[in-house]
Amino acid sequence: MSEEVKSELLMPKGDELVLSTSPHIHATEDVRSIMLKVLIALTPVICAGIILFGNAAALIMAYCVVFCVAAEAIWLKLAGKSLSTLKDLSAIVTGILLAMNLSAGAPWWLCLIGSVLAIWLAKQIFGGLGHNPFNPAAVARVGLLIALPKYMTTWIPTRFMNYTTADYCQNLFTKTDWQNVVMGKIDAVTCATPLGVVGTTTKVLTHNPEAVNNFAQVANPSCYWQYFLGNMGGCLGETSALALLIGGLILIAFKLIKWQVPVFYLGSVAIITGVIHFFLPGVTPPPLFHLLTGGLMIGAIFMATDMVTSPMTTMGAAIFGVGLGIVTCTIRIWGNYPEGVSFAIVFMNALVPLIDKFVIKRPFGYNKPIVEEGVAA
Repeated sequence: MSEEVKSELLMPKGDELVLSTSPHIHATEDVRSIMLKVLIALTPVICAGIILFGNAAALIMAYCVVFCVAAEAIWLKLAGKSLSTLKDLSAIVTGILLAMNLSAGAPWWLCLIGSVLAIWLAKQIFGGLGHNPFNPAAVARVGLLIALPKYMTTWIPTRFMNYTTADYCQNLFTKTDWQNVVMGKIDAVTCATPLGVVGTTTKVLTHNPEAVNNFAQVANPSCYWQYFLGNMGGCLGETSALALLIGGLILIAFKLIKWQVPVFYLGSVAIITGVIHFFLPGVTPPPLFHLLTGGLMIGAIFMATDMVTSPMTTMGAAIFGVGLGIVTCTIRIWGNYPEGVSFAIVFMNALVPLIDKFVIKRPFGYNKPIVEEGVAA
């Protein structure tokens, strides 16, 4: 072998090597830039909430953001950690998502309790961002719903729900209440949500004309259009499906979420409720009703897709989405709660490690050996 060839085979000198632990391929984005993009995607939903509910919605969002940032700062200080992690904007995103799970009529102290649950119980106790097994906003909502159901189920109408012009509003609050608001006798009224009306409607287990019209008061084409725009009572982020879909498209454009999670989640809900409605229309409304009401859209697009608490693979994301749909439909149709999205997210978050374990079979970097004909591998 010539000297020239030998010199080419020599290993590089020690000072030319860079020694480090894995991973050896680093992402071009940091947490802050990712969270900033999530906030951009949330902008249509934030605007829709303020347009529909006015200053009350903006105040709830401000409360939640301030309390979440303060809760994280206090935890970091007590734990002796650097406050620099506050700059990653994750606490602000959690605050916005928490606000989206509250009513515009929620008291300030409910925002405080929810923020502590989200930041301390669901995030920091596990080691902070990247280590939390459950979605913080979902945990906070489930905790508040179980502990303080009265305050979590008190809804106010949007600024565009006029009893005299929207027929569907007659099923959500009374004419007397609306007249009292118009005459200035009271400041505001509470209202039922479409899911709340369905939850209190007696189920008809037969297939007859009575069963077909069992939910007609809140499940009809004119109602669906109002629901799509967000003109109904509910949490700030449960209303405008239009704004949520725009936000979802932004997330997909930024490549921040696996589209399989929302698609399989929404698709499984549509299929399950569609089959049940076809055979027993008096048990549950049509699929379109379920897709446009409650927290299904925001849960499927912004909460279930959390990259920390969702599966890593495409197949895992699909299984995760189907599981979410099954749990949500079970709670909505047969459970004691009219809504089941947050419960489904927390439940399926707990199963993510199992999903990843059974879906991820091939070691990273593994290539199947090429076997030539007549030669053993």
